Amino acid sequence: MNCDAVVMLPGGAGSLDEFFEVLTWRQLGLHDKPIIVINQNGYWDKLSALLEHVVSEGFADQDIIDFVQVCPTADAALTALRARFSD
Repeated sequence: MNCDAVVMLPGGAGSLDEFFEVLTWRQLGLHDKPIIVINQNGYWDKLSALLEHVVSEGFADQDIIDFVQVCPTADAALTALRARFSD
């Protein structure tokens, strides 16, 4: 994966496909890059609820939620990335 981070904007099936692919890769230890979801106007609220449901039903560990940082705006995502890479 030739990137420093993965950022998902509101989108459709393709966005979800890529999101779950990089989330699975993170779960398998194939990368440790930040995964940021831009939840503009609550667009991805149901995705967050789905991840919580999967964990609460025992089909995944809490790690899958912890691997994802949800930011309300693109500006908040940039701030999170700057903080991550300010070292």
